[in-house]
Amino acid sequence: MKRTYLYVLISTFLFSSMEISLKLAGSAFNGIQLNFLRFFVGGLFLLPFAVSALKKQHLRLTGHDLLLFMLTGLSCVLISMTFYQLAVEVDQASIVAVLFSCNPIFALIFSFLILRERLSRTNLIAVAISLVGLLIIVNPAHLTNPLGLTLSITSAITFGLYSIISRWGSMRRKFNGLTMTSLTFLAGSAELAILMGLSHIPSIAAGLSSVPALKTFAAVPFVQGIAWQNILLLAYICIGVTAGGFGFYFLAMETSDVSTASLVFFIKPALAPIMAMFMLHDKIVTPTVVGIVVIVIGSVIMFLGNRFAEQDASMQYHGVFAKLLRKPGTPNELQQKISAERQELEHKKSLEKNLSK
Repeated sequence: MKRTYLYVLISTFLFSSMEISLKLAGSAFNGIQLNFLRFFVGGLFLLPFAVSALKKQHLRLTGHDLLLFMLTGLSCVLISMTFYQLAVEVDQASIVAVLFSCNPIFALIFSFLILRERLSRTNLIAVAISLVGLLIIVNPAHLTNPLGLTLSITSAITFGLYSIISRWGSMRRKFNGLTMTSLTFLAGSAELAILMGLSHIPSIAAGLSSVPALKTFAAVPFVQGIAWQNILLLAYICIGVTAGGFGFYFLAMETSDVSTASLVFFIKPALAPIMAMFMLHDKIVTPTVVGIVVIVIGSVIMFLGNRFAEQDASMQYHGVFAKLLRKPGTPNELQQKISAERQELEHKKSLEKNLSK
């Protein structure tokens, strides 16, 4: 557990510094370019771990897998992280950090809508409290930066959607977290690279440049701006924040359980604004502080609820169902294995019915 909590602490620090480092690098790079660089380099950095995991599991990528990674790359890199990068550029890093940390709340909602997973009473209470915290921070009656808030919340919502799609794909194909992350990053950066290439077509570039709000999407550079004075900051963003943050997060998940790993997003709303205040001199007003406290309370309730639920699941599946695994695993892994076994049985039954006809 000491090693697990070390992974959580490292991942929390890296994720909490994400908005700060992106804000600092924003003056040297185009926002879309920075988004492309960090996920392309981060995906390449994690690729050896993904290849090693695929070999150990004796898995080969299929055409359906490529479609899956194109979908996760679209939702994560192309949509969510693009909105996130733009939000960092137009709003305070502390506000963006807090709003984005609400993505587990939206993931819960999507898990109910898409995977038809039952929401416990504890999770419903946590969702309601966190939404109240969001409203306190957003303060609809006195919006000071509606664009930044819209971008931040959209990023959190689509990242929650990505989490559920990624979870669904990993359950069906049994990919581990690092494999899903690396190939999602590479697929998303490839899709983004195509759009960046299209932005250099003269007619498209001229059309985008003619609209002030869309200038950042015109003729997006690939490597322009990379210099010795910012190479260390860029490396920290690509390898540290992006590859390292996600890497340690999934290591924490694999050595413990989902609830323990999710501490990262529960601590971030409190830590990130403090770091932004000291490093970027962001001003944190009273409503924001109140909203952060409310969101943290909602996160703690969700964490405790998930913790108790996983303990109950562990006791429930300890007997006969635990034998489905060749070696011990977490309750979440047990549930995934049981789901996979059920799908295989249903597939065999449908084949037998077709043959009998």
